[in-house]
Amino acid sequence: MTRSFHRPRRIVLLALAGGAFLQGCASSTKSMIAAPSDQPIPPTNLDLSTYSLNRPVGKSVADVGSPHYRFEHFKLESADGKRHYRVQLAVPKAPPPAAGYPLLLMLDGNASFASLTEDQLKHMADSNRPVAIAALGYETHLGVDVAARSFDYTPPVPGEDPTWDDEMRKRLGGGADVFLDLLEQKMLPEIRRRIPSDPARTTLWGHSYGGLLTLYTLFTRPQLFPRYAAADASLWWHGGFILTVESKARAVTAGRTTELLLMAGSSGLEVQNETRALRPGLDPAMVLAARERRRSVPPDAAPKLAERQALRQGMAVTWKPFPGVSHGPMRPASIPPTLEFAAR
Repeated sequence: MTRSFHRPRRIVLLALAGGAFLQGCASSTKSMIAAPSDQPIPPTNLDLSTYSLNRPVGKSVADVGSPHYRFEHFKLESADGKRHYRVQLAVPKAPPPAAGYPLLLMLDGNASFASLTEDQLKHMADSNRPVAIAALGYETHLGVDVAARSFDYTPPVPGEDPTWDDEMRKRLGGGADVFLDLLEQKMLPEIRRRIPSDPARTTLWGHSYGGLLTLYTLFTRPQLFPRYAAADASLWWHGGFILTVESKARAVTAGRTTELLLMAGSSGLEVQNETRALRPGLDPAMVLAARERRRSVPPDAAPKLAERQALRQGMAVTWKPFPGVSHGPMRPASIPPTLEFAAR
């Protein structure tokens, strides 16, 4: 099981067994080699299209059923009626602790819920550490509603009206605060009404744009959750704007330790030397522009962010690199350590 120190102003660098640390970490940062996660890790599929958010997600554990969890869902809409949400719940069948189950909120709910496996649910049940899961998704058969996700998961940029996620594609961004209001005022109360859950053991997890929103929440509304887990967060968005937000981050809640599990694969290094030919049917100008945007932060931006956050009063940070794991496969690869993090 991954080990780390859980106390303020301390960071532990973790690596998969047999892997190497990412380059660029400060020599003064404490480090240790960790064993692989106890949670079952899905195999990495070499067909990266499997991880495309634009593909139908197929059957999930809820469709198949589990002897260890029951499943339900509810729907709601954004205040302006333009975005339609489907929140899927996985509730342990074991009786809850007195304070309620640990709760894991998963962004990109359609795709992330489909990444869960029965082996993972069984592992939690067998270890008597079941985590309740709420996957925050959209009313679509695809991994995500791309336009809705782009708006919901990206922060507003001061001086821009509107904030674009991708102006070439006419895709709006900047709706993170609107989404977080909905999460705080409607989604979370309904989830807690349906699931007896422990506010002191609640984790927000996100991958890619979801990781960007997870960090934005930590920096702007740290009181909302005690635990945050971000996997391959899109630190490059808008030229690294989230790093500006970080520099003005609000103080974390006094009297408790706020925990961050920060994970990253090899995409930060890969994009610096991207030379692959474009797939047929893609607009070369759009693809090349996207590659340039992703090069706007250095490849060691994630471990450096972890180091800075570990210096903040009241923060406990765990850094976990995944050497050789590309951006898409980081979504399922990051779930096992996140389940363990949420179950603590």
